[in-house]
Amino acid sequence: MSQYSGIGVSPGIAVGAVRKILGQKVTSEISGTLEEVLAGLKAVGAQLEASSEKIDLEVAKDILAAQAMMANDPSLAEVFENILTAGQRYSDVRPLIEEAFAGFKNTLSALGGYFAERVSDLDEISIRLLSHLAGVKITKLVLTEPSVIVAEDLTPSDTATLDLKFALALVCSKGGATSHTAIVARGLGIPAIVGATGVMDISDGTQVLVDGRSGSFILEPSQDQISNLRKREDALKSRSESVSGPGKLSDGTAIQLLGNAGTVEDVHSAMKVGAEGIGLFRTELLFLNSRIEPTISEQVELYSAVFEAAKGRKVVIRTLDAGSDKPVPYINAIHEENPALGVRGWRLTRTSNDVINRQLEAISIAQKSFDVWVMAPMINTPAEAEDFASRSASFGLKNCGVMIETPAAAIHADKVLAKVRFGSFGTNDLTQYVMASDRMDSRLSDMTSAWNPAVLRTIATATMFAKELNRPMGVCGEAAAHPHLAAVLVGIGVDSLSMAPSAIGEVRGFLATVDLKTCREAARLAQAAESAKEAQSLVVELLGE
Repeated sequence: MSQYSGIGVSPGIAVGAVRKILGQKVTSEISGTLEEVLAGLKAVGAQLEASSEKIDLEVAKDILAAQAMMANDPSLAEVFENILTAGQRYSDVRPLIEEAFAGFKNTLSALGGYFAERVSDLDEISIRLLSHLAGVKITKLVLTEPSVIVAEDLTPSDTATLDLKFALALVCSKGGATSHTAIVARGLGIPAIVGATGVMDISDGTQVLVDGRSGSFILEPSQDQISNLRKREDALKSRSESVSGPGKLSDGTAIQLLGNAGTVEDVHSAMKVGAEGIGLFRTELLFLNSRIEPTISEQVELYSAVFEAAKGRKVVIRTLDAGSDKPVPYINAIHEENPALGVRGWRLTRTSNDVINRQLEAISIAQKSFDVWVMAPMINTPAEAEDFASRSASFGLKNCGVMIETPAAAIHADKVLAKVRFGSFGTNDLTQYVMASDRMDSRLSDMTSAWNPAVLRTIATATMFAKELNRPMGVCGEAAAHPHLAAVLVGIGVDSLSMAPSAIGEVRGFLATVDLKTCREAARLAQAAESAKEAQSLVVELLGE
């Protein structure tokens, strides 16, 4: 093969020789006891904590800290206690350790989404544990010359400690768009591709061209291929840098450009690229990284830091969206056959009512004089919207809104939005619910695109009602980060677009080249199409590459 493809997770172009990294494994017999294994887990947790303190990159620091918590998780220790007998010495404990981790990994994989992509974290913990018990020192990834790193996967510590003088790009055969390799690569600002099946067959030293935007990986590229892609990147970079300030179209129509965030560092990143505020702050990470519910004071500390980092600009904070692909063990304790349709988001008030109330109280305490907006996920009915608005008001939170991410909320938006002050489309979930297709299932990727005319028509229906009620509507799903789709959404009538900070410059630059009339025509064409592919093709033809 001369070309491979995967998921482009960090844009940019890189040309260089392949440096293939093979995962470190312990294959020798390891004598050990349950007590030694549990002590080893504690040692691994301490190693990861120490590593997190030495790393400057904030996102990598958070990931390593989360891995340390996984190593110290009592449920992981319980798996070993069920397999190994206390006080018994095993001549070779390695197969039993691998069995324990395999079972734990299967549990995470079965949950899907965010948790399925945490399986690689367990791989790192397993390697560290076996190395510790065998007395083998873990070797660090050292580069001595500019290289395109090719691996099955890389640990966060490997990725975060790369020497950027020599690390041209990352290409992994495993992983997804939200894997830790992808997250850290974006933080480092180097081109990266994940999920590129077959790349481990490529020989060391092969010259390759990596396109982190499209996910293409070309062997022995021609000068024309290199030149064309570099021209494209240079043009996009130039256009992004030429436009600054608040988002607006070429005719002066304002469109608010906001950032999505899950950490304080994400907020700082959004402010650095000129975001007009935060359109979605995900509060799940604080809960996911804790064995018990965070206290009100712990929540206040985080939310206050977020509001401070936004420098007085608008912050839309979403209440806990636990469940589905982000289950919190101490909240989503009951097994669900179909968690995407189960107790998640605002539905947690049915099972964990006080958790939501305490979160609203914490947001209220932290808000002070900041421009804080609060919205609830998975609102389905007018009654749910009214309940959220009433609770928000009781805590002194005036700017309350809802996520429109189910067909019911969109179709009934005239009643739902009447109960609150604003709405925001969660296009990731809305797409999977409209299309009845799991957005984490790669086999259904043609069905889970927000370009699908059925999805766009659903958005248009809710936006029409929002205009009648004079309610601002935003988009905080992945759809907002695609420049052409952003133009379509503006044409449909949304007022703001919230996206990963890294996408703001390109979207701002692109929207500055089109006027509202053209955006409306793009929206008409996309909604009239018969498929997502046709919709995108028609819009690209109208608006240009």
